[in-house]
Amino acid sequence: MQSAASTEGQFKRTMKARHLVMLSLGGVIGTGLFFNTGYIISTTGALGTLLAYLIGALVVYLVMLCLGELAVAMPETGAFHVYAARYLGPATGYTVAWLYWLTWTVALGSSLTAAGFCMQYWFPQSPVWLWCLIFCLTIFLLNIVTSRFFAESEFWFSLIKVITILAFIVLGGCAMFGLIPMKDGTPAPFLHNLTASGWLPNGTLPILMTMVAVNFAFSGTELIGIAAGETENPEKVVPIAIRTTVIRLMLFFIGTVFVLAALIPMEQAGVVKSPFVLVFERIGVPYAADIFNFVILTAILSAANSGLYAAGRMLWSLANQGTLPVYFSRINARGIPINALTFSMLGGVLALLTSVIAPDTVFVALSAISGFAVVAVWLSICAAHYAFRRRYLRSGQPIEGLKYRAPGYPLTPIVGFALCLLACIGLAFDPEQRIALYCGLPFVAICYLAYYLTRRAGQKKLLNTGEEHVG
Repeated sequence: MQSAASTEGQFKRTMKARHLVMLSLGGVIGTGLFFNTGYIISTTGALGTLLAYLIGALVVYLVMLCLGELAVAMPETGAFHVYAARYLGPATGYTVAWLYWLTWTVALGSSLTAAGFCMQYWFPQSPVWLWCLIFCLTIFLLNIVTSRFFAESEFWFSLIKVITILAFIVLGGCAMFGLIPMKDGTPAPFLHNLTASGWLPNGTLPILMTMVAVNFAFSGTELIGIAAGETENPEKVVPIAIRTTVIRLMLFFIGTVFVLAALIPMEQAGVVKSPFVLVFERIGVPYAADIFNFVILTAILSAANSGLYAAGRMLWSLANQGTLPVYFSRINARGIPINALTFSMLGGVLALLTSVIAPDTVFVALSAISGFAVVAVWLSICAAHYAFRRRYLRSGQPIEGLKYRAPGYPLTPIVGFALCLLACIGLAFDPEQRIALYCGLPFVAICYLAYYLTRRAGQKKLLNTGEEHVG
């Protein structure tokens, strides 16, 4: 079946190394870091949050090593489900594609909700859903111009975020040690808040419970694999992007979480107001809270921008392989999968639920569902890498034939898989996030069922067509 993609347009290889690195950072430095960190601090305490993020960084590193080898060997747009279909079975590939679509479509909803929280800082009486609607349209327009325009806008969005994180670590560190005074005249906290409630006030279980929230904060690194098919010279660019992204993430996340945990007492953390804004309301720097609220708003919209990009490409990839109707595979003359992007805006509609349900409840639920979906995708990346390398070696090809090799095989994919599985199990122990299992597991089952039903229908149609030709 010839897809409309081949007749109307094609994806352009217009992304450079700087675009790829910043696209990945843009996807990661967003809602999870700016809002979820408050939830994690309130649940696990300061030290527990640091431990959770360190484990999360290890998981991301292992998954990225696996993805790096796969993406360099097979650079494709919509990469994950292609790898899963090839090495784990077509039904799993189909399910992984839908899970990743769910990750970003639902993340779009949580990002828009968080953006509404930011606007309420300046307009306390305004409803969150109104801002969700406004930003929904803005993000859509940014995505439908050209992929180069998208990549360039994301580059500058992400650059603002990186500068902001660095400024926060420096200014927050200065306030922590008394170099910048606190607005209310209280003495510098130093490291007091890290142990004020005890080393692990609620024990070690909350660390396991919040692992998916941490992984949600790190989700986006895998965008490198998605964008490999639109990147110039992927065999050189992808490994560089992976290495620099993981190093920067560890510096940014661990540094940021350390400063946040030191400046905000556990009992005052939450999700309705970003912990970053909370910190700068207390520091005696004029207009700092307003400036940071604006930057956080930019950062969240940037993450939503990346999310819609990823969701649209995943739908296009499914349709391009004949698993979904050809309608979703259409690419316009500018190289944009317009129909797939339009359908993926469903996540924005989920954000409008804030008018019916409490916004903070909607936010935690959406974050958990998105986190579950991305961890399930990471599971598939580790499993696909393990199967890929085994098959490659069994075929008798030399290991030197792989232009990028994940170090530590087979431990790298095995440990990565085990930690991702543990994070999913942790959801069962958290009442606020358990909804992710209630939604996620049936979603996986429906995807497998849908694949087998559509495949059977497709085979029957093919058989009938053959019989007509014979007749």
